[in-house]
Amino acid sequence: MSSSHEPTIQKETLYQGKIIDVEVHDVELPDGKTSKREVVKHPGAVAVIGVNEDGKIPLVRQFRKATEEFLLEIPAGKREAEEEAKITAARELQEETGYTAGHLQEMACFYTSPGFADELIHLYLATDLRAGRSQTEADEFLSVEEWTIAEARSALREGSWRDAKTAFAIQSLVAKYD
Repeated sequence: MSSSHEPTIQKETLYQGKIIDVEVHDVELPDGKTSKREVVKHPGAVAVIGVNEDGKIPLVRQFRKATEEFLLEIPAGKREAEEEAKITAARELQEETGYTAGHLQEMACFYTSPGFADELIHLYLATDLRAGRSQTEADEFLSVEEWTIAEARSALREGSWRDAKTAFAIQSLVAKYD
């Protein structure tokens, strides 16, 4: 493996949005040539997989415009500026499912699509859950479903999870509880 990297010679911001920015970088390759890299800049996110006292996992089903389909996912959301990941995790779990966690433990930290995006997700396990009322954002329309670990494991074996963070979280949870 080479220790070479691609220094940015110049960059241009093509789009600045509410969630992402899009940049084009002119980079120098290890062989001295140049190339362009399209980069999606993201402030980072959290994802939370919880297990309630009945051994069920709260999941959210929502329409995702990018895929043009409804996806079943673990609660997740964008980190606010300067906000600790654990605080974001607690907030997103409560906003999307109504649950508050007595205990949050970071399980992993991973990039979603490092070929073109810098989004880093912190994955938390939420336990000692207490039910409450969800408080979704004005433009968020979702429904909450509760699945047993066995149901989630079965869907994992069948390759049914279409959201990567959720599949990873389910796999991590199953490994922890098996």
